[in-house]
Amino acid sequence: QVQLVESGGGSVQAGGSLRLSCTAPGFTSNGCGMDWYRQAAGKQREWVSSISTDGSTVYADSVKGRFTISKDKAKDTVYLQMNSLKPEDTAMYSCKTSITSYTLYSDYESCASWGQGTQVTVSS
Repeated sequence: QVQLVESGGGSVQAGGSLRLSCTAPGFTSNGCGMDWYRQAAGKQREWVSSISTDGSTVYADSVKGRFTISKDKAKDTVYLQMNSLKPEDTAMYSCKTSITSYTLYSDYESCASWGQGTQVTVSS
């Protein structure tokens, strides 16, 4: 299991921006992808965005056009740039490694790890 550490959360007014970071040492060399999820109070966990080992990205419709996922392979770090934030974006944001076509069988377990989360609060 790799150790995932998120940072960058905080409080911001509507329309503002935050950049979240998720560092998972070795995830790039292990062939892991990276996902961002969020869970608002009283709601189910929601998938937000994913980036694969080849750099391809996908987004939930709710954040498309406002959020951008990227990575720095040398630093084993994934970023989630969040712009034009809305109160409904308020949630605990967590990153998770994921299995991709590049993942070796021996690394499957390490590509299924969660971080502890970072809180994002957007006020109106």
